Amino acid sequence: MSIYALVSATVVVTSTTRGQILAGRILNYVYIGFELSVVPVFQSEIVPGPVRGFAVSTYQLSISAGGLLINGICRATSTNKDASAYRIPFGLFYIIPTIILSLVWLIPESPRWLMMNDRLEDARAAHHKYRKGTMSSEAIDMEFNYLYEALLSEPEQGHTVELVKGTNLKRTAIVMGVNFFQQATGQSFASQYGAIFIRSLGTINPFSMSVGNSAIGLTMLITCLLTSDKLGRRYMLLAGSVVQAAALLTMGGLGINPTSSSHKVGEVAMLSVFAAGFGFGWGPLTYVVTTELPALRLRDRSQRVAAITNIITNLIVTLVLPYMLDGLGSKVGFIFGAISVVAGVFVFFCVPECKGRGLEEVDKMFMEGVTVREFRNHPRLDTEWDEVVAEKRKNVQLREVMTREQGI
Repeated sequence: MSIYALVSATVVVTSTTRGQILAGRILNYVYIGFELSVVPVFQSEIVPGPVRGFAVSTYQLSISAGGLLINGICRATSTNKDASAYRIPFGLFYIIPTIILSLVWLIPESPRWLMMNDRLEDARAAHHKYRKGTMSSEAIDMEFNYLYEALLSEPEQGHTVELVKGTNLKRTAIVMGVNFFQQATGQSFASQYGAIFIRSLGTINPFSMSVGNSAIGLTMLITCLLTSDKLGRRYMLLAGSVVQAAALLTMGGLGINPTSSSHKVGEVAMLSVFAAGFGFGWGPLTYVVTTELPALRLRDRSQRVAAITNIITNLIVTLVLPYMLDGLGSKVGFIFGAISVVAGVFVFFCVPECKGRGLEEVDKMFMEGVTVREFRNHPRLDTEWDEVVAEKRKNVQLREVMTREQGI
């Protein structure tokens, strides 16, 4: 992936024509597809359930932090009159892949992946590395044995057709739904066309506003990281949908009278409110929900379907948005606002609450037919392994005492 990213970066940086830049962007989008299919899954597999929301949300954090950085750099180079105006920002594409390519060899492989490929001892060693310092050795072994027993119940990798069979159909529909709504609720409008839209209003420097919106989104995303494992995915996705819908519908309403300068300022402000809602909900939590719902044996395939859904939706929105903006202006807020309302309804009725649960536990609940509304209050599997070990030791000591008393 990193080598491929360096190749696509070279194509873009050396561009001398619009066609070459377009080709470089297409190549870069292929890399994004690789990334969407691999990174969130890997993150979800190496961390304990109670912190999975935090860990997987850092994927969106990296996207938002990179967006803030690149917006700031584009703001600084926007006044350059030569090719450095675009070559400097594109040149930054080399940095992260180079760092990853240099350090990825130091990261242990996913224990679950190693188990599924019959490398049990390597999986045990990797699992100990990921848990060392946070759990006792006995508790780590107990958790590993539980993961292995869960794998034995589904030893073979699934086939793609199984994604639409039985309980997997429900999971696939939810995964595709959250990825569709992440892009269809206006993310491209705010991030990719936000500067163009603001410039058309003539109220404020578009690059400065883009930097401000990126900072707002990043701040709310950090808030999401710190609270998603406490408040839960459903509540935060619902809150994000409400904020996005309110901002977009308000923007559409203000656009009815496009000549008013105060209305134009309000439209720009609504973009900032939208960025806050997206950063708090759909931005990071889409990846969390996508990685914790699929069956263990179908996780890789499910993630690919999710990535395809995400990218195709983004592509369609990106293609039609210029024509929508040309014909409707800020009234496109009515369209994206309505979709945000539907997104909230989808979350309420279709997305289960999986905070704090292990991936194997979620899989078992789907297999047992637990309904979406029952997930939150369903009895939990005891996976606080240090507490389990302590309880077992206590029981052993109690039996020893009782045995001695009976002997007396």
